[in-house]
Amino acid sequence: MRRAAYSLTPDQFLTEHDDAVLGALTRASDFAVEDTQRAAWLFEIAHLKRALPRLIEAFGSGALHFEYAIPRMGRRIDVLLVLRGVLFVLEYKVGESRFPAHAIDQVVDYALDLKHFHETSHRAVIAPILIATEAPPTSPAQVTDSKDDRVLSPISIHADGLFDAISAVLTAYPAERLEPEAWTRGRYRPTPTIVEAATALYAGHSVEALSRSDAGAINLAETSQRLEQIIAESRAQRRKAICFVTGVPGAGKTLVGLNIATQHIEPESELYSVFLSGNGPLVKILHEALARDRVAQAKRAGERIGKGKARSQIKAFIQNVHDFRDEGLRDMSRPPIDHVALFDEAQRAWDATQTSSFMRRKKGVAGFNQSEPEFLISCMDRHPDWAVIVCLVGGGQEINTGEAGIGGWLEAVRDQYPDWEVYASPNLHDREYQATDLLRQMAERGRVHLHSELHLSVSMRSFRAETVSAWVKAALDGEVAQARELYGEFKARYPIVLTRSFADAKAWTRAQARGSERYGLVVSSQAQRLKPYAIDVRSPMDPVHWFLNDKADVRSSYYLEDVATEFHVQGLELDWSCVAWDADFRRVGDGWQHFSFRGDRWQRILKSHSQRYQLNAYRVLLTRARQGMVIVVPTGAEDDATRSPRFYDETHAYLRELGLELL
Repeated sequence: MRRAAYSLTPDQFLTEHDDAVLGALTRASDFAVEDTQRAAWLFEIAHLKRALPRLIEAFGSGALHFEYAIPRMGRRIDVLLVLRGVLFVLEYKVGESRFPAHAIDQVVDYALDLKHFHETSHRAVIAPILIATEAPPTSPAQVTDSKDDRVLSPISIHADGLFDAISAVLTAYPAERLEPEAWTRGRYRPTPTIVEAATALYAGHSVEALSRSDAGAINLAETSQRLEQIIAESRAQRRKAICFVTGVPGAGKTLVGLNIATQHIEPESELYSVFLSGNGPLVKILHEALARDRVAQAKRAGERIGKGKARSQIKAFIQNVHDFRDEGLRDMSRPPIDHVALFDEAQRAWDATQTSSFMRRKKGVAGFNQSEPEFLISCMDRHPDWAVIVCLVGGGQEINTGEAGIGGWLEAVRDQYPDWEVYASPNLHDREYQATDLLRQMAERGRVHLHSELHLSVSMRSFRAETVSAWVKAALDGEVAQARELYGEFKARYPIVLTRSFADAKAWTRAQARGSERYGLVVSSQAQRLKPYAIDVRSPMDPVHWFLNDKADVRSSYYLEDVATEFHVQGLELDWSCVAWDADFRRVGDGWQHFSFRGDRWQRILKSHSQRYQLNAYRVLLTRARQGMVIVVPTGAEDDATRSPRFYDETHAYLRELGLELL
């Protein structure tokens, strides 16, 4: 895949006519090129033609790439210069007299994307340079590598300072060698956040461009292809099928569903698909993120579209599962428009008791006797010809009362829809899915087909350490030796540190993040005795603002003030997380004890399913970070019976036993 709009050597560039370069950039653009963009390109061309002769004379030639694509971000680097083994990321702000924080973050984001996800950039020195054309003359560039990972601190310069800035970097790193053609051939293997992935897919990028293809890992593209094959066969043979896709936390199950949904978003198509989720925060965030991007894309193309219209288009193929259910209730005989329904976090669908209670209290429907899986399958079963349901399943992810787990779907098929074909990952037999007996019963009827491609075994979320989810499982299961071994393997790449001070934890979190890397404070919904630390889980927060707004917004996660619980963050991710651990989930002896705060005291949770929900809540919190996390176990207070130090000390000691380092 050619990632740059225009590539050539600096020597070749100097012989090219300005109009030829401009024409190449214009032809490669996905949008109508406005006068402001044309003027910006002409400035870049003229500026580089003035600066490059001195650079070539001093340091030799290299490679020059204009409009270098970063698919994960849906953006392009203005100019990427490869010179004597160093990558220079140049971001121009034509007409700008200052160095805005958002522009500095932008050029740093580009550099980090290359470092993390471009194969031949992993070990390269990368220098992000912001050029504000109307800024006053700048002092000599300070060349620093603040994180010791060879991504330099951003350099902000006036246009006339480019030669001096590049010279300073090359003088600081005189021994770097990187063959430009070999660098260009490097594979780009990104691991986008779910918001980035949804935005890129909706804009027309393929899942192949957004996923890794590591040896030993089932690739997202393979999973998508297997599902597409099942859908095509079901359509051709006029039959109905239900598929179960499993995966470790952060492996990309949601991305698989969005990939299929975005490929079939035309209502006239027989393959029209809908992506459904009972995760209200996730749906709201995707609606808002895609609407914002749609408006921005239209603006760049010289068009105008209101956010309301953009949002209504998006709501057609990304829906809250409860809206889909309510539509099915309005006419109990009419099939939905969609032949393919993709249910995200299908294990969280409600059981019959919870569904019946909700229908009676909220919908005025008495005597409703179906579980949510049973009713949702019945809606798709109304199609007279064919239908496919894809259940995207996380093991050990049920976090709320009344969630049926995967057994609710299998029981519905077994008891009510025995003619439906079942396609499943072999991992559905694993203990956390609690589905082995049901699968065995259904297999006797010959309608269960197991496919290894339907399991995603490698976490994409924690791209620095793929075994973080395994570490979390070992830690929660009390497997100390295994947890220590796993942490020893990845701690240099993915730090997990421990502290008893919220101030220290927040300072550490802020210090780790660069560019617009997102960080936030996450906490169990049962953590009700953190109020002395200004953490109130009952205080309302808007997940859209928390996850999408920038550093200037006090409602955003960056402020580390509003907290997100497991209900807000499930299915989403942060780059860095600060995990607050309260006395609701305590290590006592060689096991866990579970508590809920009622009135003025903690009360033991004794019901096994409620204990499981709470353990899963901490599993969710501990698997949100892509790059690292700090865990805060407060000290408690001797004079507060609800925050006795003994409620916290043994948990802290246990986490230390796992090998975590203290701040």
